[in-house]
Amino acid sequence: MCRIRDYRDQAAFAQLFAYFAPRVKGFLIKSGAPDGLAEDCTQEVMATLWQKAHLFDSSRASVATWVFTIARNRKIDLLRKDRRPAPEDLAWGHKAEPDQADVIGLQQESLRVTAALKALPDKQRILVERAYYGDLSHSEIAAETGLPLGTIKSRIRLALERLRHEMK
Repeated sequence: MCRIRDYRDQAAFAQLFAYFAPRVKGFLIKSGAPDGLAEDCTQEVMATLWQKAHLFDSSRASVATWVFTIARNRKIDLLRKDRRPAPEDLAWGHKAEPDQADVIGLQQESLRVTAALKALPDKQRILVERAYYGDLSHSEIAAETGLPLGTIKSRIRLALERLRHEMK
């Protein structure tokens, strides 16, 4: 690496490439990168080694540490880039208004659900609201209320059966 850094030695780079390229690709594949991404990433890592050889400092890291740190960072960059939507995939301009029939249907359904919930016994309604509106697990509800877990599960199950019957 020092010969590459100090003299831009192409033969030294060829040796470094032959040694590290397969290891970098294997490292990337083992870390979950698909084969194509691992190949592209390996090529970019090796190009970075050549272009940024002047930044290598043997007192701060070994060659292997430096190479694999570059590989890890490059993989993260490529994964982030793949997750970003392309500009042509982004929504532009005004979104269409929802169909009024759909809006009215949802409002009516919401009113039916509200009425069905109000018709439940308080012991069941409160638990259903905590589970679905409060986004609490059965265990969290048990901890809050002091009721046994089995009681909570039974009351919610009975409440959901009543709601299902009411919503038919």
